[in-house]
Amino acid sequence: MLQVSYIRDNREQVLERLAVKNFKQPELVDEVIQLDNDRKQTQNRLDNVSAEANATSKQVGDLMRAGKKEEAESIKSKTGAFKEEIKNLGDALTAIENNLQQKLVLLPNLPHSSVPKGLTPEDNEVVLENGSKPELPANALPHWELAAKYSLIDFELGVKITGAGFPVYKNKGAKLQRALINYFIDEAEKAGYSEVSVPLMVNEASGFGTSQLPDKEGQMYFVGLDNLYLIPTAEVPITNMYRDVILKADELPVKNCGHTPCFRREAGSYGAHVRGLNRLHQFDKVEIVQIAHPDESYNLLEQMSAHVQGLLQKLGLPYRVLRLCGGDMGFGSALTYDMETWSAAQQRWLEVSSVSNFETFQSNRLKLRFRNAEGKTQLAHTLNGSALALPRIVATLLENNQTEKGIKIPEVLVPYTKFEWID
Repeated sequence: MLQVSYIRDNREQVLERLAVKNFKQPELVDEVIQLDNDRKQTQNRLDNVSAEANATSKQVGDLMRAGKKEEAESIKSKTGAFKEEIKNLGDALTAIENNLQQKLVLLPNLPHSSVPKGLTPEDNEVVLENGSKPELPANALPHWELAAKYSLIDFELGVKITGAGFPVYKNKGAKLQRALINYFIDEAEKAGYSEVSVPLMVNEASGFGTSQLPDKEGQMYFVGLDNLYLIPTAEVPITNMYRDVILKADELPVKNCGHTPCFRREAGSYGAHVRGLNRLHQFDKVEIVQIAHPDESYNLLEQMSAHVQGLLQKLGLPYRVLRLCGGDMGFGSALTYDMETWSAAQQRWLEVSSVSNFETFQSNRLKLRFRNAEGKTQLAHTLNGSALALPRIVATLLENNQTEKGIKIPEVLVPYTKFEWID
């Protein structure tokens, strides 16, 4: 959530940056500023009336103690009017603050100055491309056919049990899943991240804290009876571990990682591009999260990007890094890098990771602060990234490594899978 003080002091810059993000309600900026003016005026009036009421009460007490009962009673008659005005002003202040809050949560985060303008994924900036695209034989199969051929994943069984987008991993397919999870966690721990195991459902306050709510409630599975949400990513519970926390400056950066299933409704997603593992309602992911000092957060974002790239390099997957344009960025992100791997059988790029800096957007909602060198509290920056999401990694590993003999397992995974080939 943006800070009102920043909006007031930087109105033109706020409007300029929101335009980069293609925000369609710029009038909200002036509405927020006006509501904040109304809030301040009402608060000042309430403070003045309260002070006047307190002074009158003190005067009545002094007169009563001095034996001037008639004069005291005369002045005391004014206190009823003060009480009514204080109540009315308090009610008005509450209404203004609620309205201000409702407007504020509709404003997305401001994009970093490096974010390119654009409306669609086609406008994203390719930062780098790494690795050679494998040349597969003419009879190469897409991953969903490989999964059936080697009995790795049963999509129809998932439909029977739950519905489309909930596959069942079997045999070496299940072992490959587990191997990837353990490998990604081990690599994150080597990079200084502490592993946590977190709940798979969160309350509304947690969803609000990391800006999934009220922006993405339609994409989240909701357990109505208990007013809980299935997590769309481990970012939500891991970051919310620090809600209402004041850290010490020397504790930063705080680095956590965790594996969870992720649940996304993906409403409206259909067509050939979502076939097989390309888009699921439930999938596994290892998430990395950092709580950072504002002066260091963009250096740390580059480090997180490098960590994800390192995983892709060790897996032998060709990839590219995109800097997302304003129109393709998430609601709460200030800067996002997407990593995509090349699917040789499908002849297309598949997103496997997003790494983002949210600056103070989440921490302002979370009231996540640290105490700086002067002893004052300051909002921290929050960052997170997929390291990595499994489905499309599995898809590209199967497709890119298929041979006449079978599917070759990357060398770094063999200690985890305990097998070198799927055949």
